[in-house]
Amino acid sequence: MTAPSTPIPDDDEIDPRRVRSRNRLLDAAAHLLSTGGVEAVTIDAVTKASKVARTTLYRHFNSSSQLLAATFERLLPQVIPPAPSTGSLRDQLIELLNRQASLFAEAPLHVTTLAWLALGPTANSSAGDGTDTSAPTGALRTRVIDQYRQPFDAILHSLQAREELDDFDVELAMCQLIGPLVFARMTGLRSINRDDCEHVVDDFLAAHQRAHEAATGGRPQPPTTPRG
Repeated sequence: MTAPSTPIPDDDEIDPRRVRSRNRLLDAAAHLLSTGGVEAVTIDAVTKASKVARTTLYRHFNSSSQLLAATFERLLPQVIPPAPSTGSLRDQLIELLNRQASLFAEAPLHVTTLAWLALGPTANSSAGDGTDTSAPTGALRTRVIDQYRQPFDAILHSLQAREELDDFDVELAMCQLIGPLVFARMTGLRSINRDDCEHVVDDFLAAHQRAHEAATGGRPQPPTTPRG
């Protein structure tokens, strides 16, 4: 019987020089991103700030889009969902939304990430050599979406939500709830506080509870599974 083969470690994991050069590139990119925004993170700027050669950069990253995705991945704060609650559906949603508002206020990079992912790679982020750069961006997008989805899924798929609300689309519900927070932060229109979160949640619940009552005639119905 042939013994199972041992996976070959990636070069970055066994060559300390490559580890150091990658870290220097990401450190430089993180500083540029934090001080100058997405447009400041160019290949020329990163190689100059890190004192790492362009050829070495391209051994680690196929494009500035891939470099940006790795930088965002390093800098993004971890979203901590609220502890399981036995309170009302309203109280749980308000607490979760208020946590998201605080995250946007304290870590504006999170909103920058959303904007960059929504717009897609910029003109200066192509590899220039025909390399497909969608994979790192897609992985980052998946991580960000999962961070938002998990706590909302736990609440909106709960038996409590299914009993109180109509047959709603969970993804659309997330947009209805968190969309005002993102818009307010990106535009600088206002700073969202807990009272604002209460208004957003109350409007959402009122709409879906009215729809539920209209559909059932006010009669209790078996719980349904939200879509999405």
